[in-house]
Amino acid sequence: MLSEIKNRGTLDCLIVVCDGLKGLPEAINTVWPQTTVQTCVVHLLRNSFTHASKKDWSAIAKDLKPVYTAASESGALDAFADFSEKWEKKYPAIVKLWTNAWAEFVPFPRFDQEIRKIICTTNAIESINSRIRRAVNARGHFPNEQAALKCVYLALMSLDPTGTGQRRWSNRWIAALNAFEIAFDGRLSRRT
Repeated sequence: MLSEIKNRGTLDCLIVVCDGLKGLPEAINTVWPQTTVQTCVVHLLRNSFTHASKKDWSAIAKDLKPVYTAASESGALDAFADFSEKWEKKYPAIVKLWTNAWAEFVPFPRFDQEIRKIICTTNAIESINSRIRRAVNARGHFPNEQAALKCVYLALMSLDPTGTGQRRWSNRWIAALNAFEIAFDGRLSRRT
């Protein structure tokens, strides 16, 4: 699938945010060797809570926040060491989860704050996919491809009927695009 995306014209990817699907980071790096593979921080947090008692969730969230908000990779590692020291005896599975995901998590603290706001989660994409899936399933079948595309288009337009969200998102991306340009040394604006 990634090769097909590349063959359709996506020559480079700066960052791909994944939600823990095994083998995906390796596949991405095979197709686009320069791509930074980042794990979805929100999914990592959610998965952490599945290994803990509900009464400890707020304390765990509070203790994990310094890890994913650290200003640098070394700061994140120090915060994770503090977290591990406090919680490893009670919840070793959470520490193991973060340790196993660390290679895909550590790009996150290296980025500028503006980039972090954009790449921390795959939830926006999942939300759009869910809306499209709901619209297509409600319809059932389509007489032709054009009818299916129209249904998808209408589902996407219903997400922001007034257009205010588009302006809000495009304003949010201005600072992030500048940060991407600096962090990825001109790869964003390179034309081939």
